[in-house]
Amino acid sequence: MTIPPRTALAFACIAFCGSSLAGAADHASITLYRSDSSGLYASNGDNNVTDGYAVVREQRSVTLQAGVHDLVLGDLPNNLDAEAIALGFPGDGAKVVSQRLLLGQGANAALTGLTGSYVAVLGENGQPLASGTLLRASDDGLVVRNSGGSTTLIRQYAAVSTSGASFPTGSSLRLRVDAARDGQALAVLSYPMSGIGWRAAYVATLQPGNRCSMQFESRASIANRSGRDWRDTKLVLIAGEPQFAKASGPRPMMMMRAMAAPAAAEALPEQSSLADYRSYTLPAPVDLPDGSISQVPLYATRMLDCERTALYENGGNWLPPQPMLNSDFNADSHSSIVSTLRLTAFDSLPAGYLRVLTADRQGVPQFIGEGRINDTPKGSDATITLGTAFDLRGGRERTRFHVDPAGRSMDEAFRITLTNAGDSARIVTVREHPNRWREWKLTSSSMAPGEQTADTLEFRVNVPANGKATLDYAVRYTWAAGDRPQS
Repeated sequence: MTIPPRTALAFACIAFCGSSLAGAADHASITLYRSDSSGLYASNGDNNVTDGYAVVREQRSVTLQAGVHDLVLGDLPNNLDAEAIALGFPGDGAKVVSQRLLLGQGANAALTGLTGSYVAVLGENGQPLASGTLLRASDDGLVVRNSGGSTTLIRQYAAVSTSGASFPTGSSLRLRVDAARDGQALAVLSYPMSGIGWRAAYVATLQPGNRCSMQFESRASIANRSGRDWRDTKLVLIAGEPQFAKASGPRPMMMMRAMAAPAAAEALPEQSSLADYRSYTLPAPVDLPDGSISQVPLYATRMLDCERTALYENGGNWLPPQPMLNSDFNADSHSSIVSTLRLTAFDSLPAGYLRVLTADRQGVPQFIGEGRINDTPKGSDATITLGTAFDLRGGRERTRFHVDPAGRSMDEAFRITLTNAGDSARIVTVREHPNRWREWKLTSSSMAPGEQTADTLEFRVNVPANGKATLDYAVRYTWAAGDRPQS
């Protein structure tokens, strides 16, 4: 295996010594937390993705020597929490005296992983320069201690060799261990890391007909940019928003590769509660190559009822601390009418993005919009905005505004004009927010509101094909003697 050149010289192959270095084991288990980081899922060349959070548990087979000695666990991810690394040996055969994390970053990352191993350092013509235990690898050179205890600093070298077939990548953990006896032992290692995360990915395909229904697919997208491959890994996905107090450090990112999920389509995660969150245990181990995005089924594909709305909305839910008498307040008008889609969660839906498709005249599914779904408990509604309706437009005009300071009242009226350039009639939902003051009532309207709350008026207006429709309404605000209006 070749290492990138150092100055004018080229490194030769290096490998790790099995007696002092314990390589990464497959079959780890990872508890993976949801992350909405765009960097984790992007396909660009950004090389500083440190978002995401996971807790890894794995076992390493190590060769121990009786007494106090050093060994190195290599092939750790590039970005992990050094303060939260925990390692133990089952039983009382060995204990950890101290530990030190060696970060696998920079040009000397591979050599750093050999710290504590027996190495032979060679010159440009293959002549031996030094051999012994590698104490340090840095830009200043290599520090090697021979069997007699002498230490040598080598600045110019061409190759480093050691027994074995490969060398560790990523970060390494150097341990000082006190063992009762020689022999093989099993070390149990756990640590938090970043550069890896998951989020839900939903696809809704609208079905033909007048009633809104859709085929709903649910998947978990798992992004791995941790600097390490994970093979035959057991995964538990956590949905929710735990508090993370520490900021992540920098780490490199590899090129993204699209990976197919190894689990069968009919094998679905087992869902359960975990404190205030939800957990999804995958039914089979998965492979997560570094620089990849993998997808696994989250729920079985099913048909769902839905509701589509063409929405024309003005104002917001904010209420002022005193009555607003300024005539220009909430006078904004725009022409866009947006298309929304609402569904009711058939089960707990973790946060993610919903892509919506519909068939064109040739029956080919076409993309018509995408929106974010927040964590949605079973039975709750989720609504996304698909986009702006092409054939529909709206307009809003204030037709009356009068303030009666002595009567502590204020009257305001609006006319809403809706146009439809399409070949079929459309129902447009007009949503208004009377928010000059918290005390108000509807005094007149050209049609009855479909919904009225403390801060919202909603009307469903039928707009004919190639035509227009108008809505007129008026509200009256009142306030008490102790309230102080703002002009």
